[in-house]
Amino acid sequence: MAVQSVEVWIGLGSNLDSPERQLELALAVLQQLALGDSLRCSSFYLSKALLADTVNERNGLQPDFVNAVVSMRTTLAPHDLLQQLQAIETLQGRVRDETTLRWSPRTLDLDILLYGEEQIDTPTLTVPHRGIRSREFVLYPMYELAPTLIIPQFGGLARLVKCCPMRGMKLLKDDRGEGDVESAS
Repeated sequence: MAVQSVEVWIGLGSNLDSPERQLELALAVLQQLALGDSLRCSSFYLSKALLADTVNERNGLQPDFVNAVVSMRTTLAPHDLLQQLQAIETLQGRVRDETTLRWSPRTLDLDILLYGEEQIDTPTLTVPHRGIRSREFVLYPMYELAPTLIIPQFGGLARLVKCCPMRGMKLLKDDRGEGDVESAS
């Protein structure tokens, strides 16, 4: 089912199999889902994995993640968008089965962070994303693209960024020679 054009925010993350390349490949496919040239992507950031210090018998310590955030317009309904994102993850080698731990290393993780101003709570999709207000690897890239953004249920993005420590997150150097991120003031 198609809907009117809506702005969506998607979090991207990878910590396996050349993470920067995984994000670049995902961006190419996301561009096909976006209306026109509406896709905007933050810089890439290096961040510690959730539960980074936890050793799991199968995977050992978690490698750092490369993260980014995308804003784009789409006519896909929320659950249709979710299906498309999961198909992209699968195409890029993401494994989802009963043996995969929730915060295991992964080739690609694509999360719907915001879907317009909608609040969605179904067994398969929660929007705004339930971890949005405490995850630096989501908040800081979003702030880069839209510092005045208001997040349904949680308020102004600038305030959320001020309350969220960076926990060692770093901006990956790019062609312009940029480095560490400064916190929002």
